[in-house]
Amino acid sequence: MSDKIERLNQAIRRFYEQKELSTDLVESILYSVDAGGKRIRPLIMLEVLEGFGHRLTDRDYDAAASVEMIHTGSLIHDDLPAMDNDDYRRGRLTNHKQFDEATAILAGDSLFLDPFGLIAETDYPAEVKVGLIRELSYGSGTFGMVGGQMLDIKGEGRQVDLTELAQIHAHKTGKLLAFPFVAAGIVLQLSDEAVARLREAGEAVGLAFQVRDDILDVTASFEELGKTPQKDLLAEKSTYPSLLGLEQSYAVLDKALDQASAIFKDFEETNSFQGEKVYDMIERLRLNA
Repeated sequence: MSDKIERLNQAIRRFYEQKELSTDLVESILYSVDAGGKRIRPLIMLEVLEGFGHRLTDRDYDAAASVEMIHTGSLIHDDLPAMDNDDYRRGRLTNHKQFDEATAILAGDSLFLDPFGLIAETDYPAEVKVGLIRELSYGSGTFGMVGGQMLDIKGEGRQVDLTELAQIHAHKTGKLLAFPFVAAGIVLQLSDEAVARLREAGEAVGLAFQVRDDILDVTASFEELGKTPQKDLLAEKSTYPSLLGLEQSYAVLDKALDQASAIFKDFEETNSFQGEKVYDMIERLRLNA
């Protein structure tokens, strides 16, 4: 796993070191890229690819790195004063506190746009590149993460019901977490049915990830989170614990993870999928009630 993370980091650095325009901008970008994080999204893509017997190459690491770049850009923007207004991320100063607000905005912009160039420069077949670019756009833009973020902002200060909360998180968190699952299917050029099942697994993991984040926001410390806890509570956001209580939130988390695991069990039977590492990543998202 550590070797994969190192190769992902190298893929991002390789992209930014190929040309030099603004060293200040690249410094800000890499400050957030290098801030840590578990690299869950790109690792999922790589582990799913290997589970289907695919031998990883540099282009797979580039494609996987693209979703980490989008995710990192979203964290920079989430922390801005106009959004969540946080001073810390992953245990150190947020980008706009380390540099300045304008630089942070531009660093986030770069990390939203550059991944499409990174994918385009790979030597995948054209139809694979187009599929990856399309999927990443829908997962991160108006119909995915950004649209979900807007719904989340509009939900602050009022009580939303469970259906509305599910829609917010399915887009804000779920779409981008589904990308690595679907991307693996695109790279492998699996059938439409198989890709649909991978999407279903990804959306289940996306739901679990958001419920987990909601639980940790009210149960974990700054040291555990690496950011300010109880931010959702202070912003008067509706969360799974606020609507369902902690006990039922744990149940929702476990059910979603069970659903994702069951899909890969099916792949083991129909596609000779080797899922040990994928199961391990899924299981690590569980929390003890």
